[in-house]
Amino acid sequence: QATLAESGGGSVESGGSLRLSCASSRPTYSYYCMAWFRQAPGKERERVASINLRGTFTYAPSVRDRFVISKDDAKNTLYLQMNTLKPEDTAMYYCAAHPRDCPEYDADFDYRGHGTQVTVSA
Repeated sequence: QATLAESGGGSVESGGSLRLSCASSRPTYSYYCMAWFRQAPGKERERVASINLRGTFTYAPSVRDRFVISKDDAKNTLYLQMNTLKPEDTAMYYCAAHPRDCPEYDADFDYRGHGTQVTVSA
């Protein structure tokens, strides 16, 4: 078993930056894939970014060139650097991890955090 705990959310003005963190109780090198998801009110949860052991990164088109996913295995922490934030980035952000796969949907990940709220004002 493992627990994931997100932090770093908050309120920021449009154009600002935030860095989210996801601390894992298990070594992050033990996961094949880690990812960030987000869910805005009234919308479906979407995958924002992912990183796997092969060094492959994926980003949703809406955040590409603005967000950067990374992880520090020494600290067992996943990060999401969010730059040039827009009001449409407002959502609850969740991290997820899987030891063998990189599913498209967070429900298929073995481990998921409880989320951290990001609010971007115009």
